[in-house]
Amino acid sequence: MSTYTLPAAPTRPAAEPNTAYLVASGDLRPAANEAGWPTQVAMEAAVTAALAELGWSVRRAHDGFISSQRMGLEVFKTIPPDAPLIVAEAVWQYSHHILAGLRTHRGPILTVANFAGDWPGLVGLLGVNAGMAKMGVPYSTLWSVDFTDDWFKAGLRSWVTTGSVPHDTSHVRDLPSLVPSAEVDLGRALAAQLLADKAIIGVFDEGCMGMYNAIIDDELLNPIGIYKERLSQSALWAEMQRVPDAEASAAFDWLTAAGMTFRFGADAATELTREQVQWQLKMYIAALRIADDFGLDAAGIQYQQGLKDLCPASDLAEGLLNNADRPPVTSRDGARVLWDGVPLPHFNEADEGVAVDALVTNRIWTAMGLDPATTLHDVRWGEDFDGTFVWVWEISGSVPASHFATGYAEAEGWRQDPVYFPLGGSTIKGICKPGEVVWSRVFVQGGKLHADLGRASAVSLPADESQRRSKATTPAWPIMHAVLHGVTRDQFMARHKANHLNVAYAPDAAVADKALLVKAALLAELGVEVHLCGNVSI
Repeated sequence: MSTYTLPAAPTRPAAEPNTAYLVASGDLRPAANEAGWPTQVAMEAAVTAALAELGWSVRRAHDGFISSQRMGLEVFKTIPPDAPLIVAEAVWQYSHHILAGLRTHRGPILTVANFAGDWPGLVGLLGVNAGMAKMGVPYSTLWSVDFTDDWFKAGLRSWVTTGSVPHDTSHVRDLPSLVPSAEVDLGRALAAQLLADKAIIGVFDEGCMGMYNAIIDDELLNPIGIYKERLSQSALWAEMQRVPDAEASAAFDWLTAAGMTFRFGADAATELTREQVQWQLKMYIAALRIADDFGLDAAGIQYQQGLKDLCPASDLAEGLLNNADRPPVTSRDGARVLWDGVPLPHFNEADEGVAVDALVTNRIWTAMGLDPATTLHDVRWGEDFDGTFVWVWEISGSVPASHFATGYAEAEGWRQDPVYFPLGGSTIKGICKPGEVVWSRVFVQGGKLHADLGRASAVSLPADESQRRSKATTPAWPIMHAVLHGVTRDQFMARHKANHLNVAYAPDAAVADKALLVKAALLAELGVEVHLCGNVSI
């Protein structure tokens, strides 16, 4: 009889009565975790106090933030698998640090964030929620400004007594049968074209910052006509080395002639320098040439792992790629201008839900004769202004310049925050122009592709209020002041299945409604499950 070395049977502690275990996923970057720690401590103290009022205690399962997937695995070994579990997020975090433990946890899960702008806890919360939605893991979710309001307390009481928190999602309805129209015909014709001719999205390394929700398997993409070209950021870096300084300088001269300004300084560690921008423009040129090599229909650069240690931020390049009017770039032999006068849709942070959305938005808006510039935004924060809740949607770097009222003339290049971007790089900062917007999100749930579609108005706020909101979040980043149509703050937070959403402008409300209808028809024809959110006219 053979003798084998068997591993010890796994053991886990038993749950204690009226006790919630708490975990906090953090960033991979130590500097970000250190900077956000005081905010996290304050938020956890407020949540702990609210639970104490209900006769519950909190047992923190680890020290500091969970800063890697391995650390997450070790932490979950110490958590009773049936215990009530709180995921508390006051800062940006990498979801994959904790998803393995969450996937197999059997007790009720509650995600909690502080509804504040100074640290992107809301963005982190939505990323975790979207990951669990994709995995099929049940969860409840809550948020609060200070954790003393009646709404938060009622939700917390519901969770400790029933294991769940009910939310009002009456603003969501499935797409009904569509009445024949020119818009429906266009959407279905564009879908037929995509299914027949297919499209390629170029992904420069998947899984940016642990965003499991932002990875869409080929088995879901291929049936809608979209295929991945898996590219390496190393190839992008290598191509950047081959871009002559003269070409990058010409792109810089084009931007300044168009009116863009840059806030340059001398200290590269904390200020924007001309050299940083030079490397960013080399990335812009290199990305277009690699896209041309592979015949891409859209591209996404991860940046945060790998490239952040090699070169300045990718954001300037990304904002330029999504705009029709931008510095011309030729093929290596100089014979052709690449994507002349049209965007190359770019999905920031290699978010493949954005890739699907940006690709179809580009084709729809182009077919309708509209400006096809589209971008994602973080769902960052918001507050009431004169009785209306106005969101701060804020991409972590750059929007296409056409999203500003006067284009590049009001685009400012600010240095990215050294906490997240040690090698710097310019953003494209400004306040997005007022106008009618179609917002959307493609996500995975139940093993299927879904899309939420809605309408919003980008609004103009007084200059001092815009400045206050910018200072309350990340001053170097561009902002859209957005008012959702028929969706409250809490309805949106309860429903949304991503840390990002997509936006595109239309010239007026009637055209925006038509564009949304085309989009709904196209996605439905592809087999995506379409949901309408709020006041939508189709």
